[in-house]
This record gives sequence, C-alpha cells and structure tokens, in this order.
Amino acid sequence: MTANPTASSQMRHSHGVEQFFASFGESGNRILDLGEFTQANVSFITNLGLRLHSEDLQQTLDAVFGSGDPTETQSDVGRANHFLHHVLQFPDEYFDGVLVWDTLELLSPPLLKAVMERLSAALKPQAMLFACFHPESRDDMVQQLSYRIADGRNLQLHPRGRRRLAQTFSNRGIERVFDGFQSVKFFLTRDSLREVIVRR
Repeated sequence: MTANPTASSQMRHSHGVEQFFASFGESGNRILDLGEFTQANVSFITNLGLRLHSEDLQQTLDAVFGSGDPTETQSDVGRANHFLHHVLQFPDEYFDGVLVWDTLELLSPPLLKAVMERLSAALKPQAMLFACFHPESRDDMVQQLSYRIADGRNLQLHPRGRRRLAQTFSNRGIERVFDGFQSVKFFLTRDSLREVIVRR
C-alpha cells in the first residue's frame, strides 16, 4: 500500500506506549518492533538503552501474498509456509517486549495462530506486548497507519493508504488471541483505535 500524500499525520497520546516503556527499568532489554521501520522508533528505543530488533511483518506479507483479498491469498498453503519460513525466527525467551502495532489484523486465522505461537515462544516470562486494533466494522477496509514514537507518551500516526484487513476483533476476540498470556489490559481512547498491553 502506498501512502496518500494529501493525508495529514496526527499526534496521539498513547497510554499503552507510556505503560509499555515504563515497564523497562534496566538497559539492555531486547525489544522487537514488527511495524514499519522508522528512524523515529529506532532513535527513541535505542536512546533508552534498549536493544532493538526490527521485522516489518506487513512488508513480508505483501511480498509473499501480494495485494489481493487476504482471506483468499493467505489460504494458499505453499505461500503461507513460505511466509512462516521468513518471519519470527528467534530463539525461545529472547525478547523482553514486542511492539506489534496493528499487524495482527492483517493475518488470517490460521496464519495468526502460527504467528502467535512464535511470538509467545520468543517472549520471556513477564515480557510486555503492545498492540492496536481497529474497531469492528462491516467494512474491512481501514486507513493503514505508520506508528512513530514521538516521545514516551505520544505517537505520530502517518496514513499509508487504505487496506483490506484479514479480520477484525471484538474485545473478547482480542482476549482469545492472547489465551495463555497472563493478562490483557485495554486502554480507553478518544478515537476508535483500541490499545492493549499484554503480559506474557
């Protein structure tokens, strides 16, 4: 998806980001960022003394499956296996935290299950996970966003164009995604984008 050059970015206070980074009290913790690579995120995270690993999950999805309906393209077993061969190849209990952003909505149920198994294995006990979810809607086309950390409390959201989601989630559906994790905390927001913090 290409960004809409006429769309404007917006600053957004994020309680989820604030709590996520407040949980790291020592330097050297490993953080995984699954969103678009941005210099803003690299600078903010490394300036905290954290060790950053970046893996653009959406970029790999687009390279493997193309721009068709994800419910159809991701049902191709060969391409799904090819995707899984190239993502989240990390040792067990390697990360102290992961910034998922809204990437889980881009995955069909079978692919989401496989990705969550890998994420769960790669996280240390007590590790933190931050994710965003769009509201449930009959229209599965949403404005795709690039999430850039402005500071420890605010995100700069940059539109990247409209995109078809593989699935949307109710709050209960989000809780089911994280079955096996210790806790899922929802944050009230002024817009429709839901934030959650999950503890492994």
